[in-house]
Amino acid sequence: MALARIHDPADGVPSEPNGIAAPNQADDSGRAAAKPDDDVGRVTPMMEQYVEIKAANPDCLLFYRMGDFYEMFFHDAEVASRALGIMLTKRGRHLGQDIPMCGVPVERADEYLHRLIALGHRVAVCEQMEDPAEAKKRGAKSVVKRDVVRLVTPGTLTEDTLLDAQRNNYLVAIVRARASAPADDSRFALAFLDISTGEFRLTECDRVGLAAEMARLEPGEIIVSDALYGDADVAPLLRTLPAVTPLPRDVFDGATAERRLASYFAVATTDAFGSFSRIELTAAAACVTYVERTQLGKRPPLSPPMREQQGATLAIDAATRANLELMRTLTGERRGSLVAAIDRSVSAAGSRLLAQRLTAPLTDPAAINTRLDAVAAFVADPALRGDVRASLAAAPDLARALARLVVGRGGPRDLAAIRDGLVVAADLAARLARLDPAPAELAEAAAAMRAPDPAIAAELAAALADELPAFRRDGGFVRTGYDGPLDETRALRDESRRVVAALQARYAEETQVRGLKIRHNNVLGYFVEVTAQHGDKLMKPPLSTGFIHRQTLAGQVRFTTTELADLEAKIANAAERVLGLELAIFERLAERVVAAADAVKAAAQALAATDVAAALAMLAAERDYVRPQVDAGIDFAIEGGRHPVVEQALADGPFVANDCDLSAPPGESAGRIYVVTGPNMGGKSTYLRQNALIAVLAQMGSFVPARRARIGVVDRLFSRVGAADDLARGRSTFMVEMVETAAILNQAGPRSLVILDEIGRGTSTFDGLSIAWAAIEHLHETNRCRALFATHFHELTALAAKLPRLLNATVRVREWHGDVVFLHEVVPGAADRSYGIQVAKLAGLPPAVIERAKLVLAELEAVDRTAPTRKLIDDLPLFAAVPRAPAAPPRDEAAEAVAQALAALHPDEMSPREALEALYALKLKATKK
Repeated sequence: MALARIHDPADGVPSEPNGIAAPNQADDSGRAAAKPDDDVGRVTPMMEQYVEIKAANPDCLLFYRMGDFYEMFFHDAEVASRALGIMLTKRGRHLGQDIPMCGVPVERADEYLHRLIALGHRVAVCEQMEDPAEAKKRGAKSVVKRDVVRLVTPGTLTEDTLLDAQRNNYLVAIVRARASAPADDSRFALAFLDISTGEFRLTECDRVGLAAEMARLEPGEIIVSDALYGDADVAPLLRTLPAVTPLPRDVFDGATAERRLASYFAVATTDAFGSFSRIELTAAAACVTYVERTQLGKRPPLSPPMREQQGATLAIDAATRANLELMRTLTGERRGSLVAAIDRSVSAAGSRLLAQRLTAPLTDPAAINTRLDAVAAFVADPALRGDVRASLAAAPDLARALARLVVGRGGPRDLAAIRDGLVVAADLAARLARLDPAPAELAEAAAAMRAPDPAIAAELAAALADELPAFRRDGGFVRTGYDGPLDETRALRDESRRVVAALQARYAEETQVRGLKIRHNNVLGYFVEVTAQHGDKLMKPPLSTGFIHRQTLAGQVRFTTTELADLEAKIANAAERVLGLELAIFERLAERVVAAADAVKAAAQALAATDVAAALAMLAAERDYVRPQVDAGIDFAIEGGRHPVVEQALADGPFVANDCDLSAPPGESAGRIYVVTGPNMGGKSTYLRQNALIAVLAQMGSFVPARRARIGVVDRLFSRVGAADDLARGRSTFMVEMVETAAILNQAGPRSLVILDEIGRGTSTFDGLSIAWAAIEHLHETNRCRALFATHFHELTALAAKLPRLLNATVRVREWHGDVVFLHEVVPGAADRSYGIQVAKLAGLPPAVIERAKLVLAELEAVDRTAPTRKLIDDLPLFAAVPRAPAAPPRDEAAEAVAQALAALHPDEMSPREALEALYALKLKATKK
């Protein structure tokens, strides 16, 4: 398709009177009606154009511009009408068949685009590239030139109306290592970028980490190669993700990846960006290639790709993110999540950066403490914090305004956003100078905020009017006095408007029709309008000699005059010249901003970082949070810890704070495990989650809800809390529980923090107790991690006598006249009851059921007392309960290695050289003894 200048999506031009549009069937909006085509073999010129453009964009819904509407035809119309809930009509015929059709007004296009994108559709926006008058000059049947000016996909959005201001919208490319490198066949490279802010990063992960990365990034769109999309190993994961777009092989061509990436950034080599693996370069090149194709040659202001080092952030898998409700609750709402509880940012960019830090806490103590220093500076200076937040509240979204200007979709308000943002940045840089010495993060931010040329903001302030339209096509955004020729042309245009008003008054007096009006629309131009009761008067002599009938509507009759037609030509010329001059000024101002894109983008990032530091300081002051001590040890000591979300939700009293010390005991090199027992509703799950959330907050660089906190960096965080099935994947509730538990036991290490709640409750009592028992032993002896293990299997508390790093803790309760009172205090010791019947009574179970349950419980407890737990412990020493399995027959390791390597090969993705290398590798494996 041809590359075209990107038009404002709401630039309205009348439809041509050709194709399926007939002049006498067009209404005042300029929307074209269909012209019947009874000749089965004939294709109208306009429909021929539509079919050609649609054929070039088969995977998109085609928004085909016709006057003031975007029309859709054929299958697109049927899909869009169902998705948008709009009426499906039939206009005209094509090859003997009715043409299904629906349309949306241009002025409301963003609203409908948002709904289509949310449903996973891609949209090609096709604009009219010339005025219909120009088409008429080529002949009566000439069609207005049209072309696709933009492909709208979920991962390439820039408009505020289509984006969530509080979160990034990432486009992610996934590339798998070639099977010709057997050691790397399970490695994946991810490139992810946000064209609305310019962020661009790369990382690598294994097959297990792929799902965790997708949960962290929550991408708007994922692009993969056709081959990877059909891969049996990866397809199950891809099918669960939204907006996955398979693309042809050329987008993921590793041989041309470095050249394509260098070309995008207009550099000779990518070496200046760092050293990247081949699959990282392939993923990065796929991203920028897709962006160029969807933006039709426009290049958003992306930062050079930056690698995220493995292990630099706290690893949190998808299940743990969901269980801890970091970004949304289990019901999918932001309200009630951790991010909603801690977000005190006053700017959209600050909110996005805070969410980024929350989803990817750091593991480097020095970097964590750098962030904490910035927060501490604002905590210590409330006056400065208030001033900074007041300034930040006035800062627009610089990054997204810049992105729209670069790709040609910006408007006058985006220029104003750049102006106001740069003014705020300069003001904040001066305010931060009050900090002596300034923390490193704030010092860097101040330097970045001083970098943009102040002359840019000054020129924008001089050029832009006080009241700005939403679209540049509307004009009127250049301040009077800024440009002399523009002021002169405006005067001519405005004088003409006064002439129209005087002409209307004269016509009303001559005809004695007081309600006579001179109006304008895109179809008729200027016309005289009177009510139907006065229409006959103007069509009879003597008035009919001057007033020429144009149109009769239900309640009005429209006329024109020779004098009005001459005046219209003068007005149109003056108005067109004014708009042309304003658009030229807009382009000049936008070019100046784009030339300073790097400095503007750095200032935007600095504003966001400052907002996050001030917001976290505000949170700490409001909620009495303290600065955590974060180091490279394995301590985990929390005094007076509180749940950051539950604490804010409590309206009937203070939150009961609790201690937690998982630090290694004297003489030990691994952390403790708490076995937490107590009644339902007592607060065990809250206690487990609050300690995990405190670790997340500390490592993202926030103060924490506690009296004191000392945390040795956690490298992996695991949570198995709650019960849910996954029927779509054939997993029962218990299977989901076991899968998540298996992931923890197979991956947790000495620096991990694990919270497990009610392991084994989804099966029979003895099965569940056995699994929980073995899991605790494995955590203690093999994983050697810091862990909190909540359970109703009270038999497990006896393990504390055998496992030196295992401690028992319980949630205190008090019985009062047969009822239970929850104290929510976690203290050393073990519970001997779960108080389940009392909780059932509180829930409203029938009294008869409660009484029967008490009788059954008494019988069961009497039997249980005949087999004390202590004897069970003595009979089951660690890892000695299971007899050794018989020896397996000898394995043919060479044959297994060859079979595995063959299974990993993907011939369609291999070059001849790679295939030969793979063959040699297979031969080597087959002969290896």
